[in-house]
Order: sequence, then structure tokens, then C-alpha cells
Amino acid sequence: MTLPLPPMPRNVGSVNWIGLWTLYAREVRRFIKVHQQTVWAPVVTTLLYYAVFALSLGSAVRMVGPTPYLEFLAPGLIMMAMVQNAFANTSSSVVIAKVQGNIVDILMPPLSPMELVSGFVLGGVTRGVVVGLVTGLAIWAVIPMHMPHPGFVLFHAVMASMLLSLLGLVGGVWSEKFDNIAAVTNFVVTPLSFLSGTFYSVDTLPPVFWWVAHFDPFFYMIDGFRYGFIGMSDGSRWLGVAVMLAVNAGLWWLAWRMFKTGYKLKA
Repeated sequence: MTLPLPPMPRNVGSVNWIGLWTLYAREVRRFIKVHQQTVWAPVVTTLLYYAVFALSLGSAVRMVGPTPYLEFLAPGLIMMAMVQNAFANTSSSVVIAKVQGNIVDILMPPLSPMELVSGFVLGGVTRGVVVGLVTGLAIWAVIPMHMPHPGFVLFHAVMASMLLSLLGLVGGVWSEKFDNIAAVTNFVVTPLSFLSGTFYSVDTLPPVFWWVAHFDPFFYMIDGFRYGFIGMSDGSRWLGVAVMLAVNAGLWWLAWRMFKTGYKLKA
């Protein structure tokens, strides 16, 4: 699948729009070309998680507040699929380019550090949102879901995908081999995903772990996303919005700084 270039000038001000679009299109084509692995496999995995939880409950009707547990669980699983794939898109792109030695082909074109970061991150956001949309439709076919606050759903879907895309980009630049990025996945992304209220309400945790959960930015992206579907949240919704914006801004600056200085990218 080829994404055509839109009609736009080469430069507007100091932005190389043609180069930015080309990098973004490259990142999108990377995951579309192997969509069985990058889109459909995460959907199947998420549905298997959902089936395991549904079967483990049996005929019991478990509630989380006023919400049936399976309806409470669905947004968390959708978000988990989104962020894992957004992270995988940027991290794999950079690590593969470094291991194969063709990272120079990305750094040589007339693209500024901000344009490089934007192209990679927007590609990761696109993959995350696509996986989330397909996963959501698949779960909706099993159990109808409502969306009383679509603005929160859209905001947290984009911001969460951006956060993990940035984290994947930073991790990819830092990593020198596949083992390094696997360590980031195993010791950072997966624990933060599982311990952030994906499968449970953090209000059920002991006080110490309740506070720990509220220092986890993953908690706020899942909590806000879930609020958009069920109208219930465990934390402050607007604090969550502020946390998402602040963490994304910090990671964006860090990624920009890495490309600006050539950290582990240039000899």
C-alpha cells in the first residue's frame, strides 16, 4: 500500500513538510505491510485475554462499583493493546535501523530533529490508534460498549499512544541491540501496564500501593480512557489530563534532545 503525497509546498517557514510526510508514510507502511502481525495479532491476543477473564468468572456476576466487571475490563485491555503497539512501532524502527547500520539513511536527509521525532511518533500514534479501533470493534461485537464521554476516549487514546511512541523512540535511541529494548519492554512497559489498573480498580489496593499507582502515568491514561466508556474513574480526571500533557512534553523534549545531539546515533 502506497500513501500518496498530499499537495503541499516543500517548506512552510522552516518545516520540511515533504520530508516529514515521507518519514511518516514510511513508518505507516512498515506496519501496514505486515498487518497480520502488527494489527490482527494484537486483536486476537486481547480477545484471548478477555475470554480468559470471562471464563474464569463463570456464571458469577462481579461488579466494580455499579459497572459489570467485563464492561469495566474492556477499556483497559483496549488501552493495553494500543500502548504496547505504539511502543513497538517506534522502538523497533530505530533499533532495526541501528542494528542493520542504515540509521544514516534517516539522519542524512534534510530533516530537523523536531521533524524526525514528529515523523516517528506520528507513525507510532497511528498504529496505536488503528489497533485500538479494531480491538474496540472486536470487543464491541462480543459485549456492547457505550461511550458517554467520547472526548476523553479520543484524548487519552491519542495521548497514550503518543506517550508510548515517545518512550519507544527514546528507548530505541538508547538501545544498542535488541536485548536492550526487550529489557525496557519487560521491566518498564509491561509492569507499568499491568500495575496501573488495567484489570482492577486501584481503589481496592492497600493504601501504600494506592499511592504508588497514582504516581504511575499509565494509571491516568487508562483511568481517563475508561471514564470515557463507563463514566467512572478512580482518580482525578483533570489531573490525569495534566499528567498526560506534562509527561508527553517531557518525553518529547528528551527525544528531541537525543536527535539534536546525536546521542548514540552519530559516531
